[in-house]
Amino acid sequence: MSKELLRIEGLNAWYGESHILHGVDLTVDEGEVVCLLGRNGAGRTTTMRAIVGLTGTRKGSIRINGEEAIKLPPHKVARLGVGYCPEERGIFASLSAEENLMLPPVIAAGGMSVGEIYEMFPNLKERAGSPGTRLSGGEQQMLAVARILRTGARLLLLDEISEGLAPVIVQKLAEMIRTLKAKGYTVVLVEQNFRFAAPLADRFYVMEHGRIVKQFAQAELADNMAMLQEFLGV
Repeated sequence: MSKELLRIEGLNAWYGESHILHGVDLTVDEGEVVCLLGRNGAGRTTTMRAIVGLTGTRKGSIRINGEEAIKLPPHKVARLGVGYCPEERGIFASLSAEENLMLPPVIAAGGMSVGEIYEMFPNLKERAGSPGTRLSGGEQQMLAVARILRTGARLLLLDEISEGLAPVIVQKLAEMIRTLKAKGYTVVLVEQNFRFAAPLADRFYVMEHGRIVKQFAQAELADNMAMLQEFLGV
């Protein structure tokens, strides 16, 4: 039996007076890759931000490895083994690639060593001394993911990591996710790039207007393509 790592029940979230999430329910098992699909504005990124405590008001339940996290501040959510890679990447321009890599604190045992990270991302080893702004978009994205791998996080929330990148880099990111899955990491993806996400995910949740409207497994993907065409235009 798979171990449930993340359970969200009745999650509502607001930015100020704007009510964005309306009773979201989802689960993620340890070692799974789960993808949140939906149009822009459907609530996918807000779901990720709500998990780590970066929205305004939250109500409902977010259990991470069995521990209730709905009232925890972001730094305490991180210590439950959660790593969040936001769409904007957050690379510090004044720091070198390696200084960026070393910036986040280690939150749990078992994080990747710098050597292991450079083995997975050889480009980063070559650019270790380069300022953050001198890295290509693909290298910045690799660095953003690499930072959270060093911390010991085992639940990785990856938001639009393929956006705007060349196909060869997107292919490398897909290989990275397969490698992380093989190492036992749990990954939640928010992706517009359906062709990137489709072969990687074990299960899919489709969001619309701040709600989960459909969920299905990889084996049911073909049967749901008509529905995805309607919701996503894929």
